[in-house]
Amino acid sequence: MDIYLQGFTMGLAYVAPIGLQNLFVINTALTQPKPRVYLTALIVIFFDVTLGMACFFGVGAVVQALPWLESAILLIGSLIVIWIGLGLLHAKDNLHTDTKVDIPIFKVISTACVVTWFNPQALIDGTMMLGAFKATLPTGTDLFFVSGFASASVLWFLTVSTVISLLGARITSKTLRIINLLCGAVIIFYGLKLFWSFVQGVFFVS
Repeated sequence: MDIYLQGFTMGLAYVAPIGLQNLFVINTALTQPKPRVYLTALIVIFFDVTLGMACFFGVGAVVQALPWLESAILLIGSLIVIWIGLGLLHAKDNLHTDTKVDIPIFKVISTACVVTWFNPQALIDGTMMLGAFKATLPTGTDLFFVSGFASASVLWFLTVSTVISLLGARITSKTLRIINLLCGAVIIFYGLKLFWSFVQGVFFVS
């Protein structure tokens, strides 16, 4: 039970800070009908848990064995993050509560995959946090830790989806526009920061 709780608390610490996954879930909850909101949350949970497991069981070893891979992840990831931010800046700010919004499920899956697996910070942080923690666990307790981590992801994203959906009726088009602008600006700044990390790693390493 202690190992499970350690995994649960570590999972919350990993997923709770506002990031691309949370922004994607929040924007979905603001603009989509509830069935699509919860379907999106479940898809994000799937990618989040699989990324966590990959980090826990060895992505760090691959990155260490192939130094160029980290640079490639930073470059590609930063460009994708900036593209997502620009998309939010140009997103429509009208809330059509009387219209059923139908986003192709493939787009939901691909976007959820991008904001999770193509987020360099999530990959690096996950590798450092979960990969390092794995070395401290007693033999045979990996499953308990991973279960705790997965439970945290499920609880967090379903709670965020529910809370935002319930508050959605109080959110106007102007509010949504402000949220999109703020989120877009933050994400673009984040993407530029990742790109600068790539530049430093490639051109300024002695």
